[in-house]
Amino acid sequence: MYPPPAPPPAVEVHDLWVRFGEVEAVRGVDLSVRAGESVGLLGRNGAGKSTTMKVLAGVFPASAGHVRITGLDQHRHPMATKRLVGYCPDVGGLVPRATPWEHLQLAARLRRLDASWEDRARDLLERFDLGDVAHRVTAGFSHGMGRRLSVVLAAFHGPAVLLLDEPFDGVDPLGVEATLEVIADARATGAAVVVSTHLRDLAVDACDHAHVLRGGRVVGSLADHELEGEAGAGVYRALLD
Repeated sequence: MYPPPAPPPAVEVHDLWVRFGEVEAVRGVDLSVRAGESVGLLGRNGAGKSTTMKVLAGVFPASAGHVRITGLDQHRHPMATKRLVGYCPDVGGLVPRATPWEHLQLAARLRRLDASWEDRARDLLERFDLGDVAHRVTAGFSHGMGRRLSVVLAAFHGPAVLLLDEPFDGVDPLGVEATLEVIADARATGAAVVVSTHLRDLAVDACDHAHVLRGGRVVGSLADHELEGEAGAGVYRALLD
């Protein structure tokens, strides 16, 4: 008896290029993330991290290359692949005149979730210390509160692929801890997680390994333990220079 073939990666990217006129924002990136795995995209601002995440989320198309989400070709099945993804963008994504509860209510309707969504929504809001502001419009939220709500909205429906772009930016320790818990929970249920960040220490906590991007290219791929401590900081700095 032969063992059954391994399932395809939940996220599979081959030779991804993204061009904006004369500018090449992403240049030949390869990426593979299996179910239950968490992978980081590390690098400075402008390295191509957020652009790569936007392509994975289906926000805009690749200029060249191939993207597959749970085995589905993103170009051929754009709506099907979007349904499989939960996406926290690096900026924006919230409706200023809507409350957190209204955001979640709309997401539940669009995704046709069953009645249990309310319990899930309340749990996530409390976990991220947003329960007391669940019925306040987001226009008055701090940057950190908006980041926390964006993570809640990304994880809310239990996606097969969770994409978190700079989820730790401007977030207090409670929000960082809650985000790490959400990542762990997603992995435990078999989701693939991609985290974009410029914070090396939090990439170590959140990911099994990370790809370091510079100038739109992957310049190094490191396991979490290779990024730890002063030695890891030195390796990271060397890849960015």
